[in-house]
Amino acid sequence: MSEARNILVTSALPYANGSIHLGHMVETVQTDIWVRFQKQRGHNCTYVCADDAHGTAIMLRAEQLGLDPEQQIAQVNEEHQTDFSGFLIGFDNFYSTHSPENQRLSSEIYKTLKAKGKIAERSITQAYDEEKGLFLADRYVKGTCPKCKAADQYGDNCEACSATYSPMDLIDPISVHSGTRPVPKESKHLFFKLPEYTEFLKQWTRAGHLQDEVANKLSEWLEGGLKEWDISRDAPYFGFEIPGEKDKFFYVWLDAPIGYMASFENFCNSPEGAHLNFDDYWKQDSQCELYHFIGKDIVNFHALFWPAILKETGHRTPTKVCVHGFLTVDGKKMSKSRGTFVNASTYLKHLNPEYLRYYYATKLTGGVDDIDLNTDDFVQRVNSDLVGKVINIASRTAKFIGKAGGELSSNIADPELWQKFVDANASIAELYEQREFSKAMREIMALADAANEYIAAQAPWSLAKQEGNEQLVQDVCTLGINCFKVLMTYLKPVLPNTATASEAFLNSPLPWPEHIEFLGAHQINTFKPLMSRVDADKVKAMIEESVELAPKANPEPAAVASADNDWLSKEPIADEITFDDFAKVDLRIVLIANAEHVEGASKLLRLTLDLGNGETRNVFAGIKSAYKPEDLIGKHTVMVANLKPRKMKFGMSEGMVLAAGPGKSELYILEPNDGAQPGMRVM
Repeated sequence: MSEARNILVTSALPYANGSIHLGHMVETVQTDIWVRFQKQRGHNCTYVCADDAHGTAIMLRAEQLGLDPEQQIAQVNEEHQTDFSGFLIGFDNFYSTHSPENQRLSSEIYKTLKAKGKIAERSITQAYDEEKGLFLADRYVKGTCPKCKAADQYGDNCEACSATYSPMDLIDPISVHSGTRPVPKESKHLFFKLPEYTEFLKQWTRAGHLQDEVANKLSEWLEGGLKEWDISRDAPYFGFEIPGEKDKFFYVWLDAPIGYMASFENFCNSPEGAHLNFDDYWKQDSQCELYHFIGKDIVNFHALFWPAILKETGHRTPTKVCVHGFLTVDGKKMSKSRGTFVNASTYLKHLNPEYLRYYYATKLTGGVDDIDLNTDDFVQRVNSDLVGKVINIASRTAKFIGKAGGELSSNIADPELWQKFVDANASIAELYEQREFSKAMREIMALADAANEYIAAQAPWSLAKQEGNEQLVQDVCTLGINCFKVLMTYLKPVLPNTATASEAFLNSPLPWPEHIEFLGAHQINTFKPLMSRVDADKVKAMIEESVELAPKANPEPAAVASADNDWLSKEPIADEITFDDFAKVDLRIVLIANAEHVEGASKLLRLTLDLGNGETRNVFAGIKSAYKPEDLIGKHTVMVANLKPRKMKFGMSEGMVLAAGPGKSELYILEPNDGAQPGMRVM
């Protein structure tokens, strides 16, 4: 085996304001598989994480529940650890950003930045809730759009007409916390001078630390010009006070990534981690490796702000930031009303966690693609691959070895087949290393198919009926058992529990050496069932329970800020219009030729719409909460083609696309039936 590597791995910190769901599990399963692979290969790999425990939302949630924020985050931390453990996530340390280690490290890093002149100060004006004594983020202000007069719009962007504005521009703005009208109030804020690191970040983002598609996206932001990053928040705020400032707190995204360092330091100071040295992993000249696994929605924090801060404060930057896509269920965004917004704890009530670990592995790549959990495919694939192929090899052959006293043969019945399993070692290991899990699973299942075909062709059950075939039966079944051992070696990072049970059956550990050895004359134990088939009724029950757990009514908006806005609309029907009024609206079928994020806009996507005959329009649409740009490209939809173009903050919008849905986060563009062509008028 080559020299052991020293690797520190993190996954993104779950927010301590809600339960873990199957979307979260995409990342932690991906990370855990990679970490288990590294450990199985003999490397020194440490996996740390923590709850992201600061921010206004946590403070308000604790207030709702009648708890101190510390009590609230402690309860959530316990729940999160239970859920992750249920899915066999093998953290070496799971901590909290609300820790003495994180407070000290955050303060030290800030003081270093300030001493080097990298912190700017200036006043900004924000909406302020006088009753709550609280500065309001845009999402906590609602009112009537000043442009189109649509009601119940948030404080930065109208989802009806896509207009952008400041919260105080709303007609009759109200705070969602108190129901009172906010007032403008000025406050000093602190900013990290990120633009000064533009050239460094241009080089760093192209130096192999990121996937190409992520580096390409970041280059757009870098070329467009970086802005100074507001790292402060005003009291009241649940977080760490900024040294030397009064009533100022670190913005949650300043101390959250430092929480990786804090969790690792906490582990180093524990008996289990005492063999590790913090500085070996975090000093600028570190020879260790550092990997962050994150979702694509937080790339800017991890690949712009974080490396710039690390470089300036004498710390090493990540070896790689491994970015993954989002999860859809049955081809659609997770939805509470459809029951596809499934909490981890709900899944675990009904199904084996290894089913989902394997299914995710069959979907995960080294890229940033979204993955879909298709519930029908989930049942079929797990049953076919794991039970019908892999486990089947052991169950078909073990009983014949048992009849021979449990002793394997030293003969290799089919050297060519065995060599195929041995030769796959390096390629499958490299696929794991590159996080190409779906390709690795395909190679593993191809081997399982080859083993099953061999066993079926040899038919030991038939051979055993004829006298004189005892050695042949033992040789054939011995090869089957050895093939199973290799398959479980390759699957151990994905199926840790089944691998442990297989080790007991095989009477042999399952390390992953560079050279696979045949077990030879070896005693195995009695075979016991290793995995049952997925019961489709249990999948159905899980979905039904998730529907039951979904909120049934909207809490009072004056008291609660909805985290997901997934509520049914209660808007009254608008005033009547005449047919002549409606006839003025020119609705056209269009092809979405391109879709992209709008920098600085929290709810807008920029759509390039093809009307046919070479005519295209640029339209800003407030559908970012419901769609990812890449999922829209190539779809047909309906637009208002004769809407007067309107100059917006981000450019000229030349129309409007039509969308409908029960709530702001469950929104669907109108899609015509097959056969509709760009330019057709909707009658």
